[in-house]
Amino acid sequence: MRTGAVTKAGAGARRGWKTAVGLLLTGIMLFPVYWMINVSLTRQQDMRKSPPDLFPTHATLAGYRTVLDEQLAYLGTSLVVALGTVVLTVALAAPAGYALAKLRPRGGGLLSFVLLAAQMIPGIIMAMGFYAIYLQLGLLQSLPGLIVADSTLAVPFAVLIFTAFMSGIPGELLQAAQMDGARALRTFWSIVLPMSRNAVVTVSLFAFLWSWSDFVFANTLVNGGAQEPITLGIYHYIGNNNQEWNAIMATAVVASLPAAVILVLAQRYVAAGVTTGAVKD
Repeated sequence: MRTGAVTKAGAGARRGWKTAVGLLLTGIMLFPVYWMINVSLTRQQDMRKSPPDLFPTHATLAGYRTVLDEQLAYLGTSLVVALGTVVLTVALAAPAGYALAKLRPRGGGLLSFVLLAAQMIPGIIMAMGFYAIYLQLGLLQSLPGLIVADSTLAVPFAVLIFTAFMSGIPGELLQAAQMDGARALRTFWSIVLPMSRNAVVTVSLFAFLWSWSDFVFANTLVNGGAQEPITLGIYHYIGNNNQEWNAIMATAVVASLPAAVILVLAQRYVAAGVTTGAVKD
């Protein structure tokens, strides 16, 4: 009994030590986020205090009022571009994933390799290619052009996710649908896509996050246009008002909220969507 008690005490001590280390590392990683919030609430006259305040003792919402006055249009543009990217990515990647997983087209293995290789191409190279194409087509400084460009970041990843997920759907269900007279498109729409909810949420989340945080494509393709996303809004704001750090950080906080909220709400679907297909029976 005494040996068992000692063993349990040692295991509890190890768990406590690991928990403490985990909390410390989490605190270190999240400290920049906390500091961003702290600065966003700091008064302008307290910005250069030495040492700086670890807590906003005289908190102000002036930075957030500036966001609503000057950055709201940028946020709206980012929302339109991100949602458009999500729709286009799912519309392209879901049928492609279904075809690779269940229809087994000739050259499917090579296509999967090409999609994997496409994710390794630096974004700036793709941006310059899009710039040359859009210059000829007259699509520079247009939101549809930016949506198409942002989708190229998400589609290869999305196809691989859908392929892995849809490969796990029992073939008997598809055979039953075929026996009932359903063609491939009807089977995909009525059976495969509803069963792939976790994959759809996963792909949508990553497409939204990539588009929302994109700077390279935005700066290359729509910079100077009538409608610019929030990444360019923050960039221009830093260049024009490099002393108003509370407003800059307030803009960053507001820009981070949609992605953070969506990630929290969709995390269980994302975990299921990413891990499906990783283990073979």
